[in-house]
Amino acid sequence: MPELPEVETVRKGLTSLVAGAKIKSVEVIYSKMLNVSPEEFKEKLVGKEIIKIERRGKYLLFRLSDDLTLVSHLRMEGKYEIQPEGTERPKHTNIVFHLTDGRELRYKDTRMFGKMYLVKNENVFDLSGLNKIGPEPTDNDLKFDYLKHQLHKSHRKIKSFLLDQSNLAGLGNIYCDEVLWMSKINPEQQTNYLNDSEIESLRKNIIKEIAAAIKGHGTTVHSYSNAYGEAGEFQNQLHAYGKKGERCERCGTVMEKIKVAQRGTTFCPTCQVIHGDLSD
Repeated sequence: MPELPEVETVRKGLTSLVAGAKIKSVEVIYSKMLNVSPEEFKEKLVGKEIIKIERRGKYLLFRLSDDLTLVSHLRMEGKYEIQPEGTERPKHTNIVFHLTDGRELRYKDTRMFGKMYLVKNENVFDLSGLNKIGPEPTDNDLKFDYLKHQLHKSHRKIKSFLLDQSNLAGLGNIYCDEVLWMSKINPEQQTNYLNDSEIESLRKNIIKEIAAAIKGHGTTVHSYSNAYGEAGEFQNQLHAYGKKGERCERCGTVMEKIKVAQRGTTFCPTCQVIHGDLSD
């Protein structure tokens, strides 16, 4: 599933390619991903200008003329591509936006789990998933006091906590493994036993890792590509994710893989030691 750096990379690409473009017509090939009927979706989008594209967490927000927003969640396999009108379309193309300049903005999704919500601007943050999303992983938004409060009122395993978008926006399986390795925190560590030093280290590493991953255009592990159809580059800088059986870069211990929150989780059993009450 694309995480925040991948979605941000897609946002930047789409901004350079279609910001300012106008929608001539829309084809709905797979309607189950929409929150409105295909007829309403097509009717409301005709003639609308794509003013800008924003992001909140893992959601893309296409800001349109007439106070409309198209909210897009890529889920596991969703991708956008821009091609000249009439050229051959790949399999699993679900939605096609015909632009007045002779191009097509296509959404394709092999698993068809992606979602699109067409709403008035004022209702965007009433949508389920966006209405309770946590702060962005930036120095301005993610404050130490907030993170400490959330961690200490929780009794969850730290990886489960980080995956919960209501606590913090944008982290998924890959970057959770990475920031926990960087911070020397075991993925099963109970959150309310983290001390101030560990919390600040975790905060700094979350901010640092997400910024670096955005700079590296995201991580391609399975099938992610940006709006230009290019793979990300950050997979070459991973320290923990996917490293089961390899030596820890810090101490040389063989990395282990377990399941936490139903997700495959790789960590170093020497560098990342659990402390405190293990009853949860």
